[in-house]
Amino acid sequence: MSTALESYINPQPHFLISDSLQGTLKGFDQTINLILDESHERVFSSSQGVEQVVLGLYIVRGDNVAVIGEIDEETDSTLDLGNIRAEPLNSVVH
Repeated sequence: MSTALESYINPQPHFLISDSLQGTLKGFDQTINLILDESHERVFSSSQGVEQVVLGLYIVRGDNVAVIGEIDEETDSTLDLGNIRAEPLNSVVH
């Protein structure tokens, strides 16, 4: 997997790390710990629009990474985040 990620370091496209965390991949290690720059989290609400929280430089532990994908900037820019509503997810129970 690490070889596949190398081609995505420092490109312009941002990456979706989970349903709400996005950023530019700056680096990673053998356990897929990720270093993201220009990262932000989208916080969904059932009563308000989507709030974007700027995180800046951010490190994600590899064991928390399930899916990594490139964002289609054109499609992402057309989203009206102020009018999107979503119910919060239930807590994870171990």
